[in-house]
Amino acid sequence: MNKKITLIIFDCDGVLIDSEILSAQVLIQKLSEIGIVIDTDYVQKHYLGCSFKSVTEKILNAFGLQLSAEFEDEYRVALMAQFNKTLQATLGVKDVLAQLSLPFCLATSSSRARTQQALAITGLSDFFEGTIFTAEEVKNGKPAPDLFLHAAHSMAASPANCLVIEDSLAGVTAAKAAGMQLAHYKGGSHIAESEDMITKAFPDVPVIKSWQDFEFIQPSLFIK
Repeated sequence: MNKKITLIIFDCDGVLIDSEILSAQVLIQKLSEIGIVIDTDYVQKHYLGCSFKSVTEKILNAFGLQLSAEFEDEYRVALMAQFNKTLQATLGVKDVLAQLSLPFCLATSSSRARTQQALAITGLSDFFEGTIFTAEEVKNGKPAPDLFLHAAHSMAASPANCLVIEDSLAGVTAAKAAGMQLAHYKGGSHIAESEDMITKAFPDVPVIKSWQDFEFIQPSLFIK
């Protein structure tokens, strides 16, 4: 991160909200009901950071099974039920958002409806009023750069002056392709349970182990 930063682009799942492990658990359970048996490591390696459309395509290619619209509906209902029970914001992120001294937005592979519900559940909605960008708005989701470029354009920021904070390989790949600065957030509960592929693939990307760590690394981004 050696250029001026004028916009921070946050991923949502696994960065703002500690949702990835919940999403994985629900997906694993629903897939087992139709005969596809996978585990959390498989989900992290193949699906983390991807839109549901992309996950559907990957499942078709790997297992020869086309997921139905009914499956997606049932998955989303089950996931929101789990969110309502246990979803939380990542530890310390509210303090970070409240103290940032420059514009920020959210760019996620999830749907707008699910994202808005998740932000409401975790008390983060007010931070992202009118600054939510989703994969539904672009032709190609992560790992393509389209979503991040769309967010930067919408926020009138140059890609080179954007800082993306991501937890997934797909997201980091997308940010790299967009020509943006980036940091790898590792504070989500899912990271500790699976192999960290991002550090192996992108050893030059700075790591944020906690939001307190982020404040220490980038003090210039915060209100003095």
